[in-house]
Amino acid sequence: MINLVIIFAIILAIALGYKTKINTGLFGMVFAYLIGTFMMGLKPSEVIKMWPISIFFVIFSISLFYNFAIGNGTLEKLAQHLLYRIRKFPSLLPFAIFGAATIMSALGAGFFAVLAFFAPIAILLCKKTNTNLLVGALAANYGALCGHNFMISPGGIVFVGLMQQAGFSTQAYSYEFAIFLASMIIPIIVLAVLGVFNKKHSIADSLLDMERPTVFEPIQKKTLTLIFGMIVIVLIFPLLDSIFPGTYFLKVMDKSIDVGLVSIIFAVIGLLMKLGNEKEIVKNVPWGTLIMICGIGMLISVAIKAGTVAVIASVVSSALPASIVPAVMAVIAGFMSFFSSTTGVVTPALFPIVPDLANASNIAPFTLFSAIVIGAQATAISPFSTGGSLLLSAVSDADRERMFTDLMFKGAPICLVVAIIYAFIISILV
Repeated sequence: MINLVIIFAIILAIALGYKTKINTGLFGMVFAYLIGTFMMGLKPSEVIKMWPISIFFVIFSISLFYNFAIGNGTLEKLAQHLLYRIRKFPSLLPFAIFGAATIMSALGAGFFAVLAFFAPIAILLCKKTNTNLLVGALAANYGALCGHNFMISPGGIVFVGLMQQAGFSTQAYSYEFAIFLASMIIPIIVLAVLGVFNKKHSIADSLLDMERPTVFEPIQKKTLTLIFGMIVIVLIFPLLDSIFPGTYFLKVMDKSIDVGLVSIIFAVIGLLMKLGNEKEIVKNVPWGTLIMICGIGMLISVAIKAGTVAVIASVVSSALPASIVPAVMAVIAGFMSFFSSTTGVVTPALFPIVPDLANASNIAPFTLFSAIVIGAQATAISPFSTGGSLLLSAVSDADRERMFTDLMFKGAPICLVVAIIYAFIISILV
Protein backbone atom coordinates (compact mmCIF):
# COMPACT_ATOMS: atom_id res chain seq x y z
CA MET A 1 0.00 0.00 0.00
CA ILE A 2 2.72 2.45 1.00
CA ASN A 3 4.52 1.84 -2.30
CA LEU A 4 1.44 2.75 -4.31
CA VAL A 5 1.00 5.89 -2.21
CA ILE A 6 4.60 6.94 -2.89
CA ILE A 7 4.33 6.34 -6.63
CA PHE A 8 1.09 8.32 -6.71
CA ALA A 9 2.71 11.12 -4.66
CA ILE A 10 5.58 11.44 -7.14
CA ILE A 11 3.20 11.65 -10.07
CA LEU A 12 0.94 14.09 -8.19
CA ALA A 13 3.88 16.34 -7.25
CA ILE A 14 4.87 16.64 -10.90
CA ALA A 15 1.29 17.23 -12.04
CA LEU A 16 0.63 19.88 -9.38
CA GLY A 17 3.87 21.66 -10.14
CA TYR A 18 3.14 21.74 -13.85
CA LYS A 19 -0.48 22.81 -13.38
CA THR A 20 -0.06 25.42 -10.65
CA LYS A 21 3.39 26.71 -11.72
CA ILE A 22 4.44 26.30 -8.08
CA ASN A 23 7.92 24.79 -7.69
CA THR A 24 7.54 20.99 -7.87
CA GLY A 25 10.24 20.58 -5.24
CA LEU A 26 7.98 22.21 -2.66
CA PHE A 27 5.30 19.58 -3.29
CA GLY A 28 8.01 16.93 -3.09
CA MET A 29 9.04 18.13 0.36
CA VAL A 30 5.42 18.20 1.56
CA PHE A 31 4.77 14.64 0.42
CA ALA A 32 8.12 13.42 1.76
CA TYR A 33 7.21 14.78 5.20
CA LEU A 34 3.61 13.54 5.24
CA ILE A 35 4.43 10.06 3.97
CA GLY A 36 7.74 9.64 5.76
CA THR A 37 6.59 10.83 9.18
CA PHE A 38 2.90 9.98 9.37
CA MET A 39 2.81 6.79 7.30
CA MET A 40 6.29 5.31 7.75
CA GLY A 41 6.99 6.47 11.31
CA LEU A 42 10.22 8.31 10.46
CA LYS A 43 11.34 11.16 12.68
CA PRO A 44 11.05 14.62 11.10
CA SER A 45 14.81 14.95 11.50
CA GLU A 46 15.28 11.80 9.41
CA VAL A 47 13.13 13.27 6.64
CA ILE A 48 15.09 16.53 6.75
CA LYS A 49 18.34 14.59 6.38
CA MET A 50 17.01 13.23 3.09
CA TRP A 51 17.61 16.66 1.57
CA PRO A 52 20.38 15.81 -0.98
CA ILE A 53 22.96 18.20 0.40
CA SER A 54 25.77 16.97 -1.84
CA ILE A 55 23.78 17.59 -5.04
CA PHE A 56 22.60 20.95 -3.71
CA PHE A 57 26.14 22.03 -2.86
CA VAL A 58 27.65 20.95 -6.18
CA ILE A 59 25.05 22.75 -8.29
CA PHE A 60 25.16 25.83 -6.06
CA SER A 61 28.95 26.11 -6.02
CA ILE A 62 29.45 25.48 -9.74
CA SER A 63 26.67 27.91 -10.68
CA LEU A 64 28.16 30.51 -8.36
CA PHE A 65 31.57 30.20 -9.99
CA TYR A 66 30.38 30.20 -13.60
CA ASN A 67 28.14 33.20 -12.99
CA PHE A 68 31.33 35.28 -13.25
CA ALA A 69 31.90 34.08 -16.82
CA ILE A 70 28.26 34.63 -17.75
CA GLY A 71 28.00 38.04 -16.11
CA ASN A 72 31.13 39.63 -17.60
CA GLY A 73 30.56 38.21 -21.09
CA THR A 74 33.40 35.68 -21.09
CA LEU A 75 31.27 32.74 -22.20
CA GLU A 76 29.58 34.89 -24.81
CA LYS A 77 32.96 35.83 -26.25
CA LEU A 78 34.24 32.26 -26.05
CA ALA A 79 31.14 31.08 -27.90
CA GLN A 80 31.79 33.63 -30.63
CA HIS A 81 35.35 32.36 -31.13
CA LEU A 82 34.22 28.73 -31.23
CA LEU A 83 31.48 29.64 -33.70
CA TYR A 84 33.98 31.44 -35.90
CA ARG A 85 36.19 28.34 -36.07
CA ILE A 86 33.34 26.08 -37.22
CA ARG A 87 31.62 28.70 -39.35
CA LYS A 88 32.04 26.60 -42.52
CA PHE A 89 30.47 23.53 -40.94
CA PRO A 90 27.60 24.70 -38.67
CA SER A 91 25.81 21.35 -38.96
CA LEU A 92 28.71 19.75 -37.07
CA LEU A 93 28.20 21.99 -34.06
CA PRO A 94 26.37 19.36 -31.91
CA PHE A 95 29.07 16.78 -32.63
CA ALA A 96 31.82 19.26 -31.76
CA ILE A 97 30.13 20.01 -28.45
CA PHE A 98 29.61 16.30 -27.76
CA GLY A 99 33.22 15.39 -28.59
CA ALA A 100 34.77 18.18 -26.52
CA ALA A 101 32.52 17.44 -23.53
CA THR A 102 33.29 13.71 -23.75
CA ILE A 103 37.05 14.24 -23.74
CA MET A 104 36.99 16.65 -20.82
CA SER A 105 34.65 14.44 -18.78
CA ALA A 106 36.64 11.27 -19.56
CA LEU A 107 39.80 12.95 -18.31
CA GLY A 108 38.18 13.28 -14.91
CA ALA A 109 36.54 16.69 -14.74
CA GLY A 110 33.27 15.05 -13.78
CA PHE A 111 29.74 15.30 -15.11
CA PHE A 112 28.75 18.39 -13.11
CA ALA A 113 31.83 20.45 -13.99
CA VAL A 114 31.75 19.55 -17.68
CA LEU A 115 28.04 20.13 -18.16
CA ALA A 116 28.18 23.38 -16.20
CA PHE A 117 31.00 24.54 -18.48
CA PHE A 118 29.52 23.42 -21.81
CA ALA A 119 25.81 24.06 -21.22
CA PRO A 120 25.99 27.88 -21.46
CA ILE A 121 28.37 27.67 -24.42
CA ALA A 122 26.14 25.15 -26.21
CA ILE A 123 23.05 27.31 -25.68
CA LEU A 124 24.79 30.43 -26.98
CA LEU A 125 26.19 28.68 -30.04
CA CYS A 126 22.82 27.13 -30.86
CA LYS A 127 21.17 30.54 -30.71
CA LYS A 128 23.74 31.99 -33.08
CA THR A 129 23.47 29.13 -35.59
CA ASN A 130 19.67 28.86 -35.37
CA THR A 131 20.09 25.32 -34.06
CA ASN A 132 17.37 23.92 -31.84
CA LEU A 133 18.38 24.55 -28.22
CA LEU A 134 17.33 21.03 -27.30
CA VAL A 135 19.89 19.57 -29.73
CA GLY A 136 22.66 21.61 -28.12
CA ALA A 137 21.47 20.60 -24.66
CA LEU A 138 21.45 16.94 -25.68
CA ALA A 139 24.95 17.22 -27.15
CA ALA A 140 26.40 18.76 -23.99
CA ASN A 141 24.56 16.37 -21.68
CA TYR A 142 25.40 13.27 -23.73
CA GLY A 143 29.07 14.26 -23.91
CA ALA A 144 29.37 14.89 -20.18
CA LEU A 145 27.69 11.54 -19.48
CA CYS A 146 29.75 9.59 -22.02
CA GLY A 147 33.07 10.74 -20.57
CA HIS A 148 31.64 10.22 -17.10
CA ASN A 149 31.26 6.53 -17.99
CA PHE A 150 34.93 6.03 -18.86
CA MET A 151 36.52 3.45 -16.58
CA ILE A 152 38.85 5.89 -14.79
CA SER A 153 36.45 8.83 -14.68
CA PRO A 154 34.44 9.60 -11.53
CA GLY A 155 31.29 7.88 -12.77
CA GLY A 156 33.11 4.91 -14.23
CA ILE A 157 34.93 4.33 -10.96
CA VAL A 158 31.63 4.35 -9.05
CA PHE A 159 29.98 1.91 -11.46
CA VAL A 160 32.99 -0.43 -11.40
CA GLY A 161 32.95 -0.37 -7.59
CA LEU A 162 29.24 -1.14 -7.44
CA MET A 163 29.61 -4.02 -9.89
CA GLN A 164 32.49 -5.39 -7.84
CA GLN A 165 30.37 -5.17 -4.69
CA ALA A 166 27.65 -7.08 -6.52
CA GLY A 167 30.11 -9.94 -7.04
CA PHE A 168 31.58 -9.22 -10.47
CA SER A 169 35.15 -8.24 -9.55
CA THR A 170 36.86 -9.77 -12.57
CA GLN A 171 34.31 -8.58 -15.15
CA ALA A 172 33.66 -5.08 -13.79
CA TYR A 173 36.17 -3.16 -15.93
CA SER A 174 35.23 -4.93 -19.17
CA TYR A 175 31.56 -4.34 -18.42
CA GLU A 176 32.22 -0.66 -17.81
CA PHE A 177 34.25 -0.27 -21.01
CA ALA A 178 31.36 -1.74 -22.99
CA ILE A 179 28.95 0.68 -21.29
CA PHE A 180 31.28 3.55 -22.19
CA LEU A 181 31.27 2.50 -25.87
CA ALA A 182 27.48 2.26 -25.86
CA SER A 183 27.19 5.73 -24.35
CA MET A 184 29.40 7.01 -27.18
CA ILE A 185 27.63 5.33 -30.09
CA ILE A 186 24.05 6.07 -29.00
CA PRO A 187 24.45 9.89 -28.84
CA ILE A 188 26.12 10.02 -32.25
CA ILE A 189 23.13 8.20 -33.76
CA VAL A 190 20.61 10.38 -31.91
CA LEU A 191 22.35 13.65 -32.84
CA ALA A 192 22.68 12.54 -36.47
CA VAL A 193 18.96 11.72 -36.70
CA LEU A 194 17.95 14.97 -35.03
CA GLY A 195 20.31 16.84 -37.31
CA VAL A 196 18.35 15.65 -40.33
CA PHE A 197 15.26 17.41 -38.99
CA ASN A 198 17.16 20.51 -37.91
CA LYS A 199 18.94 21.57 -41.09
CA LYS A 200 19.07 25.32 -41.60
CA HIS A 201 20.83 25.82 -44.91
CA SER A 202 20.42 29.60 -44.89
CA ILE A 203 22.38 30.04 -41.70
CA ALA A 204 25.45 28.38 -43.18
CA ASP A 205 25.84 31.11 -45.80
CA SER A 206 25.59 33.85 -43.20
CA LEU A 207 28.23 32.20 -41.06
CA LEU A 208 30.69 32.20 -43.94
CA ASP A 209 30.61 36.00 -43.86
CA MET A 210 31.00 36.13 -40.09
CA GLU A 211 33.59 38.65 -38.94
CA ARG A 212 36.41 37.55 -36.67
CA PRO A 213 35.38 38.20 -33.04
CA THR A 214 37.23 40.85 -31.06
CA VAL A 215 39.91 39.80 -28.63
CA PHE A 216 39.08 39.01 -25.03
CA GLU A 217 39.05 41.97 -22.65
CA PRO A 218 41.40 41.88 -19.64
CA ILE A 219 38.63 40.88 -17.21
CA GLN A 220 37.57 38.11 -19.59
CA LYS A 221 41.13 36.83 -19.92
CA LYS A 222 41.36 36.64 -16.14
CA THR A 223 38.05 34.80 -15.99
CA LEU A 224 39.19 32.31 -18.63
CA THR A 225 42.43 31.75 -16.76
CA LEU A 226 40.44 31.07 -13.61
CA ILE A 227 38.08 28.66 -15.40
CA PHE A 228 40.85 26.62 -16.98
CA GLY A 229 42.84 26.73 -13.76
CA MET A 230 39.92 25.16 -11.92
CA ILE A 231 39.46 22.52 -14.61
CA VAL A 232 43.16 21.62 -14.49
CA ILE A 233 43.06 21.22 -10.72
CA VAL A 234 40.00 18.99 -10.95
CA LEU A 235 41.54 16.98 -13.80
CA ILE A 236 45.20 16.66 -12.98
CA PHE A 237 45.16 14.41 -9.94
CA PRO A 238 42.71 11.77 -11.27
CA LEU A 239 44.73 11.71 -14.49
CA LEU A 240 48.10 11.37 -12.75
CA ASP A 241 46.71 8.77 -10.36
CA SER A 242 45.63 6.65 -13.33
CA ILE A 243 49.06 7.03 -14.97
CA PHE A 244 51.04 6.39 -11.78
CA PRO A 245 48.82 4.08 -9.72
CA GLY A 246 49.91 3.35 -6.19
CA THR A 247 51.48 6.78 -5.59
CA TYR A 248 50.31 7.73 -2.11
CA PHE A 249 50.35 11.51 -2.62
CA LEU A 250 48.40 11.33 -5.88
CA LYS A 251 45.84 8.96 -4.41
CA VAL A 252 45.30 11.22 -1.39
CA MET A 253 44.96 14.30 -3.60
CA ASP A 254 42.60 12.49 -5.97
CA LYS A 255 40.29 11.66 -3.07
CA SER A 256 40.61 15.15 -1.59
CA ILE A 257 39.78 17.20 -4.67
CA ASP A 258 36.05 17.97 -4.82
CA VAL A 259 34.65 19.98 -7.73
CA GLY A 260 32.12 21.76 -5.51
CA LEU A 261 34.62 22.88 -2.90
CA VAL A 262 37.18 23.82 -5.55
CA SER A 263 34.49 25.93 -7.24
CA ILE A 264 33.86 27.79 -3.98
CA ILE A 265 37.57 28.54 -3.64
CA PHE A 266 37.72 29.89 -7.18
CA ALA A 267 34.51 31.86 -6.67
CA VAL A 268 36.15 33.63 -3.73
CA ILE A 269 39.25 34.24 -5.85
CA GLY A 270 37.00 35.70 -8.54
CA LEU A 271 35.45 38.07 -6.02
CA LEU A 272 38.88 39.13 -4.76
CA MET A 273 39.92 39.78 -8.36
CA LYS A 274 36.73 41.82 -8.83
CA LEU A 275 35.58 39.75 -11.80
CA GLY A 276 31.95 40.29 -10.87
CA ASN A 277 29.54 41.84 -8.38
CA GLU A 278 28.89 39.58 -5.37
CA LYS A 279 25.20 40.43 -5.08
CA GLU A 280 24.59 39.73 -8.77
CA ILE A 281 26.63 36.53 -8.67
CA VAL A 282 24.62 35.16 -5.74
CA LYS A 283 21.32 36.45 -7.10
CA ASN A 284 21.83 34.59 -10.40
CA VAL A 285 22.27 31.19 -8.73
CA PRO A 286 19.30 29.09 -9.99
CA TRP A 287 17.59 28.86 -6.61
CA GLY A 288 14.30 27.63 -8.03
CA THR A 289 16.03 24.80 -9.84
CA LEU A 290 17.88 23.83 -6.68
CA ILE A 291 14.65 23.68 -4.67
CA MET A 292 13.01 21.59 -7.38
CA ILE A 293 15.69 18.91 -7.65
CA CYS A 294 16.33 18.68 -3.91
CA GLY A 295 12.65 18.61 -2.96
CA ILE A 296 11.91 15.78 -5.37
CA GLY A 297 15.12 14.11 -4.19
CA MET A 298 13.68 13.95 -0.67
CA LEU A 299 10.57 12.19 -1.95
CA ILE A 300 12.68 9.69 -3.92
CA SER A 301 14.73 9.02 -0.77
CA VAL A 302 11.51 8.21 1.06
CA ALA A 303 10.64 5.80 -1.76
CA ILE A 304 14.00 4.05 -1.41
CA LYS A 305 13.60 3.90 2.36
CA ALA A 306 10.16 2.33 1.97
CA GLY A 307 11.55 -0.34 -0.36
CA THR A 308 9.48 0.77 -3.33
CA VAL A 309 12.36 0.17 -5.72
CA ALA A 310 13.00 -3.33 -4.36
CA VAL A 311 9.33 -4.20 -4.71
CA ILE A 312 9.29 -3.04 -8.31
CA ALA A 313 12.37 -5.17 -9.06
CA SER A 314 10.74 -8.20 -7.48
CA VAL A 315 7.63 -7.72 -9.59
CA VAL A 316 9.73 -7.32 -12.71
CA SER A 317 11.61 -10.59 -12.18
CA SER A 318 8.54 -12.65 -11.34
CA ALA A 319 5.82 -11.28 -13.56
CA LEU A 320 7.52 -10.38 -16.85
CA PRO A 321 8.97 -12.44 -19.72
CA ALA A 322 12.76 -12.53 -19.62
CA SER A 323 12.98 -10.98 -23.08
CA ILE A 324 11.63 -7.63 -21.90
CA VAL A 325 13.24 -7.50 -18.44
CA PRO A 326 16.27 -5.41 -19.61
CA ALA A 327 13.97 -2.90 -21.28
CA VAL A 328 11.79 -2.69 -18.18
CA MET A 329 14.88 -2.15 -16.00
CA ALA A 330 15.91 0.65 -18.35
CA VAL A 331 12.47 2.22 -17.88
CA ILE A 332 12.64 1.87 -14.08
CA ALA A 333 16.13 3.38 -14.01
CA GLY A 334 15.00 6.15 -16.34
CA PHE A 335 11.99 6.90 -14.16
CA MET A 336 14.17 7.14 -11.04
CA SER A 337 16.78 9.26 -12.80
CA PHE A 338 14.01 11.59 -13.97
CA PHE A 339 14.13 13.06 -10.47
CA SER A 340 17.49 12.01 -9.04
CA SER A 341 21.16 11.27 -9.64
CA THR A 342 22.22 8.20 -11.65
CA THR A 343 25.46 7.87 -9.73
CA GLY A 344 24.14 8.82 -6.31
CA VAL A 345 20.69 7.19 -6.29
CA VAL A 346 19.80 4.96 -9.23
CA THR A 347 22.79 2.66 -9.62
CA PRO A 348 23.36 2.20 -5.87
CA ALA A 349 19.70 1.21 -5.58
CA LEU A 350 19.44 -1.08 -8.63
CA PHE A 351 22.90 -2.63 -9.10
CA PRO A 352 22.61 -4.76 -5.93
CA ILE A 353 19.55 -6.57 -7.28
CA VAL A 354 21.22 -7.54 -10.58
CA PRO A 355 22.70 -10.89 -9.40
CA ASP A 356 19.34 -12.23 -8.16
CA LEU A 357 17.51 -10.79 -11.15
CA ALA A 358 20.03 -12.31 -13.58
CA ASN A 359 19.72 -15.73 -11.97
CA ALA A 360 15.93 -15.63 -11.84
CA SER A 361 15.51 -14.50 -15.44
CA ASN A 362 18.60 -16.21 -16.92
CA ILE A 363 19.82 -12.93 -18.37
CA ALA A 364 23.50 -11.95 -18.66
CA PRO A 365 24.43 -9.57 -15.80
CA PHE A 366 26.10 -7.15 -18.22
CA THR A 367 22.82 -6.75 -20.08
CA LEU A 368 21.10 -5.62 -16.90
CA PHE A 369 23.96 -3.40 -15.74
CA SER A 370 24.16 -1.62 -19.08
CA ALA A 371 20.37 -1.31 -19.41
CA ILE A 372 20.25 0.35 -15.98
CA VAL A 373 23.05 2.83 -16.75
CA ILE A 374 21.89 3.73 -20.26
CA GLY A 375 18.27 3.94 -19.12
CA ALA A 376 19.10 6.10 -16.12
CA GLN A 377 21.31 8.45 -18.10
CA ALA A 378 18.65 8.77 -20.77
CA THR A 379 16.52 10.87 -18.45
CA ALA A 380 19.41 12.71 -16.81
CA ILE A 381 18.37 15.55 -19.09
CA SER A 382 14.96 15.87 -17.43
CA PRO A 383 14.38 19.23 -15.70
CA PHE A 384 14.02 17.43 -12.36
CA SER A 385 17.39 15.69 -12.60
CA THR A 386 20.87 17.07 -12.06
CA GLY A 387 21.73 17.37 -15.74
CA GLY A 388 18.47 19.01 -16.68
CA SER A 389 18.68 21.43 -13.80
CA LEU A 390 22.14 22.56 -14.92
CA LEU A 391 20.87 23.02 -18.46
CA LEU A 392 17.88 25.02 -17.23
CA SER A 393 20.20 27.26 -15.25
CA ALA A 394 22.17 27.99 -18.45
CA VAL A 395 19.27 29.49 -20.44
CA SER A 396 17.82 32.95 -20.13
CA ASP A 397 14.58 33.62 -18.26
CA ALA A 398 12.82 34.10 -21.60
CA ASP A 399 13.83 30.63 -22.81
CA ARG A 400 13.55 28.77 -19.51
CA GLU A 401 9.87 27.79 -19.72
CA ARG A 402 10.25 26.52 -23.28
CA MET A 403 13.42 24.64 -22.37
CA PHE A 404 11.64 23.07 -19.40
CA THR A 405 8.88 21.81 -21.71
CA ASP A 406 11.37 20.55 -24.31
CA LEU A 407 13.45 18.70 -21.75
CA MET A 408 10.38 17.25 -20.08
CA PHE A 409 8.32 16.17 -23.08
CA LYS A 410 10.86 15.83 -25.89
CA GLY A 411 14.43 15.35 -24.70
CA ALA A 412 13.88 12.84 -21.90
CA PRO A 413 11.27 10.75 -23.79
CA ILE A 414 13.40 10.60 -26.96
CA CYS A 415 16.47 9.49 -25.02
CA LEU A 416 14.49 6.95 -23.01
CA VAL A 417 12.95 5.40 -26.15
CA VAL A 418 16.45 5.04 -27.61
CA ALA A 419 17.63 3.45 -24.35
CA ILE A 420 14.75 0.95 -24.48
CA ILE A 421 15.68 0.03 -28.06
CA TYR A 422 19.29 -0.42 -26.92
CA ALA A 423 18.15 -2.69 -24.08
CA PHE A 424 16.23 -4.88 -26.52
CA ILE A 425 19.18 -5.10 -28.89
CA ILE A 426 21.74 -5.86 -26.19
CA SER A 427 19.50 -8.55 -24.69
CA ILE A 428 19.52 -10.31 -28.06
CA LEU A 429 23.25 -9.94 -28.72
CA VAL A 430 24.64 -10.80 -25.26
